[in-house]
Amino acid sequence: MIRIEAVNKWFDDFHVLKDIDLTVGAGEKVVVCGPSGSGKSTLIRCINRLESHEQGLIEVDGIELTDDNKRISEIRSEVGMVFQQFNLFPHLTVLENCTLGPIRARGLSKTDARALAMEFLEKVRIPEQADKYPSQLSGGQQQRVAIARSLCMRPKIMLFDEPTSALDPEMINEVLDVMTELAESGMTMLCVTHEMGFARRVADTMVFMDHGEIVEMASPETFFSTPKSDRCKDFLEKILHH
Repeated sequence: MIRIEAVNKWFDDFHVLKDIDLTVGAGEKVVVCGPSGSGKSTLIRCINRLESHEQGLIEVDGIELTDDNKRISEIRSEVGMVFQQFNLFPHLTVLENCTLGPIRARGLSKTDARALAMEFLEKVRIPEQADKYPSQLSGGQQQRVAIARSLCMRPKIMLFDEPTSALDPEMINEVLDVMTELAESGMTMLCVTHEMGFARRVADTMVFMDHGEIVEMASPETFFSTPKSDRCKDFLEKILHH
């Protein structure tokens, strides 16, 4: 579903991604972790062209990502993205936030889009909030709306960029539970997160990044029990005994 080969990216003189190779198969769940500034978010943002890469190949579902806008929008229509900040439209209700994309981009009728939105609001367990505005919801509820909104576009791949890091601790699990269910339903997922319990439960592959490089890639069993590099060991010690 995602093929990344020899990808390099710079911000001016700062080499933010160094020779990244990564493939994500259909239905695979990949969790990317690593210290702040390791390039994790940049990597995930390159996959739907929120950032552009200078060298290498990124291919999503067989389409190569180039500067061609048509290709970019083709890829974006297959890739759902959930950010740290919920990025909901404040002036639209929860339901309107969810129906906007399907109506505009997929040409659904209002009735069909509404039915679809309610289906996914049920999935994320907040159908009763459909007519509220984002400001009337908790952070955890807003993030679940953001997930439902992405799912309404029927993406083939979901990207998560630290989706719980802006939430209060008591709201984190409600979002992770929804993500876990999504993973169990067979969705292809690439998640940047520090939530290691979640990673252990759902990941097929763990990826550890540091200083713009992929330092380690392994199954969760191997990754958590026998990390190979000192950088990875240090990171896990800090985060697991935190």
